[in-house]
Formats: sequence, C-alpha cells, structure tokens
Amino acid sequence: MAGNASEDALTTLWERVDGELRASLPASTYRLWLKPLRPVSVAGSTLNVSAPDSVRSWVERRYGRRVVDALARHAPELTDVSFVSEGGASAPGAGPGAPRSLPLDRRHTFERFVIGPGNRLAHAAALAVAELPGDAYNPLFLHGPPGLGKTHLLGAIASYLREHQPGLTVHYTTAERFTTEFVTALRTEGPERFKARYRELDALLIDDVQVLEGKQRTEEEFVHTFNALHREGKQIVLSSDRPPQALEQLAERLRDRFQWGLTVELGPPDLRTRIALLWRMASDTSLDLPEPAVLREIAARAPGNVRLLEGAMTRVVAFASMLSEPLSTPLVGRALGTRRPQAALTPGGASPPTVEAIQDAVASVVGVSRSDLVSTRRTPHVARARQLAMYLARELTSLSLAQIARAFDRDHTTVLHAVRAVEKRLEPGSETSAVVGKAHRLLGSSPTPSTPGNPASKRDPSDRSPSVHPTDTSDPSSRKMDPR
Repeated sequence: MAGNASEDALTTLWERVDGELRASLPASTYRLWLKPLRPVSVAGSTLNVSAPDSVRSWVERRYGRRVVDALARHAPELTDVSFVSEGGASAPGAGPGAPRSLPLDRRHTFERFVIGPGNRLAHAAALAVAELPGDAYNPLFLHGPPGLGKTHLLGAIASYLREHQPGLTVHYTTAERFTTEFVTALRTEGPERFKARYRELDALLIDDVQVLEGKQRTEEEFVHTFNALHREGKQIVLSSDRPPQALEQLAERLRDRFQWGLTVELGPPDLRTRIALLWRMASDTSLDLPEPAVLREIAARAPGNVRLLEGAMTRVVAFASMLSEPLSTPLVGRALGTRRPQAALTPGGASPPTVEAIQDAVASVVGVSRSDLVSTRRTPHVARARQLAMYLARELTSLSLAQIARAFDRDHTTVLHAVRAVEKRLEPGSETSAVVGKAHRLLGSSPTPSTPGNPASKRDPSDRSPSVHPTDTSDPSSRKMDPR
C-alpha cells in the first residue's frame, strides 16, 4: 500500500483487520480496548493508528503484536503499527501544499450529538454554519469548560462541509498546531508560504484558541489570517475554554474580532442529558443495554463532564467484565465507590452535597480537575477555583472550617481567607457571581441568603458552629476570578 494511501483504502483495510481482531477476542475485551482504534495514515511500511489516551499504552503493550500480525495477513507490505494519540497525526491524503488538518473522529457528527439544555443553542448555531458557511454566523465562537462538546461540534461542522460541499477547502486544527506550524514555517520556508496556505482556505476551524495567549508573533499572524478570510466571506469557527472577553492575555484587537459574529456558551449536561449520553455510549459499545436505573445511577454519580462520564461508564463495564456480573445498581456503587458525588446534583435532594461533590461541580464549571483543587498548585486559575470550592463547601455543608481545610489539605485560616475573598467579589452581575450560580445549578441547590440576590443575612465565615454552612477558600495568591 502506498504511503499516500487514500482514506477509502485505509478504511477498507482496517475493516478487515478490525473484523479479525473482533473475532479472535472476547467481546468485552474487544469493546473496551480495540474498538476505539482508528486508522490514520501510512508512513513507509508503518500504519499509524489513533487510540484514546486512556487505552493507548495498554493496547500497545498487550495487543500490539496481535494487531501487527492481523495487519500483515491483509497487507503484507505493512510490517509495523504505530499507536498515536487522537489527533496526533496528519489526516490521510493531505497534500504537501495545504495545511494538514486533524483527522476527524467519525463519532463527531451532528446526528450523534446529544442535545440538552446546556448545548442546544451551540448545536443549532453550528448546524447553521455548516449549512450556510460564511453566511450564517461568522465567526462562530464556542466556549465552555472542557468535556462539554466543543470539539465534537467543530468536528461535526468539518465533516458536514466535506460531505456536502466537497469543493470547499476545509481546515480543522488546534491553536497549538497552528502555532507550531507558524514557528516551523519561520525557521524553514518563510512566512509567505504559510500565509498563502492559510489564506486560500474556504473554512477554518480552530480548537482551543486560548492557547494563543502570550504568543505575540503568532497572534499577529492570526490577526492577518482572520482578516483575510473574513474579508472574503470565508467561514471561521473557534472554540475556547473561556469567552473572548476573558482571554485577558490575548491582544485586544483579536478578542474584539472573536466577537464580530456569534458567541455561544456550552453548559454542563443536566441529569437527563447525562443519561442520554450514557445510553449512546452503551449502544456504541454493543453492550446489552443496561436497565434505565443503572444508567441513572451512573449519571447521578458522574461529574457534569462528558469525558469523565465516559470514564465512569468504562469503569463500570470493566468492573462487570472482570467480575463476570451483569450491570446493576449495586455494581455501579462498588465500581464507582461508596460516595455518590452527584446525589445532590438533582433538584429536590434532601441531603446536602459532600465536599467531593462540590469539588467535582466547581472543577467542571471552571475547567480544572478535582486533583488540582487539593494539590499544591498555586497558579491563579487553580487558586481561584480552589477558593470557590471552599466557599461553596462553607455555604452548602455543616462542616467546620477545620473539616473543610482537611478536605483540601490546607489549614482553617486558608479556608477563612477564601470565604472572605469570594464574598468580596460576589457583587450582582459579577463574573464570580455567575460562576457560583453555575455551580449551584449543577449541584441542584439554591443560593443561600448570603449570596447576591438574597442579601438577607451575611454570616461571619469564622463562626465555627457546626450548624453554620462552611465556605470555600484557597490560596491567597491570586484574587481575580476566572470567568470559566
């Protein structure tokens, strides 16, 4: 098979290899480890295969030889397989003169996007852009914490355009890759070739544009690229973990351009949407569809983040496979732990949320991991998120300052500082107030009387009475609230 094998040829070859692997392995093993593999490209005698980060190293160690043997039986000229991260290799068939797009995930289509209250507007806007590129909303700017579907929508737009308007030149990439390509061009062929490639595009889709912050020369080139494409009516779609006005380290003229079209926020999925996502995941893995109560239990325990939800589903399925037990509600509890972090995330929950549930909610809204909140990291973004989590723990639970401090591996004075720091920023209409409100909605709780909009009673956060709700705190290093 030639090194520049077409996508159809790669797909046909992989269908044969995949069929052999599926037939030679237990169904649960195949679904968990080998089904996510996708062919990307051929380099010499090596087939590049993408795999999710969560399974790539395990597949390479345990099943790499099996994949190579199956490949050799169907394409003897290919003697090796390289397992790469999703998006880590260029798309097959990319011409040498054109920018190399990220390979598209076949699951990222409009038909497979699970719509809920938090993403309905974003889905509608993305579909409108795909149907009328350059006419509907230009640019379209999608923003929200990680794992809420921004990458899925960008991939869906690219797939739709390539299928329905094959004459258009569509380029889908990340801001990090854009930066790398620009720096490489400066060192080798010069900036003019780079400019020519990008300014001849019909549609440019860039994920994670917040990465451009602080890269002055790349920002400068991107401004010129943006202007050239926009002036000619070419479609631009961007995504970020924050809204344009919150990208404070980005040049003002670039932030301004990002708001020329339509800006749409994606919010965390509610319980019903999480259940629908789990149903889709179960259908994709050819599982016997679990009882609705099982899916509801997983959804109630998993944080409001699609990637973490997928991880919870994978863990439960793996647990059932290893124990040779059917999926059931008790098994979900054993697989995901005794705590039920999302128990309080549904309206009407009688019991207050745990500190872990609050940490999960804040991590989802702000775009960090829960491990970051209890780590020693003191970056402004993590520190502000930690303060929020401490503040909400103080407001929503009956724990003392010392108990909250232990949950964050801090002392009670840090918690006290965090509570007071957040309260100072809780002005009506402020970004801090908006983020706290999102966390409350995710936790299924109502703002307490001490929050904006209910100024009835302000409690002293230093009151250690067990009946007083604990407050959120963090490092006093950085006080500016991150709008994520």
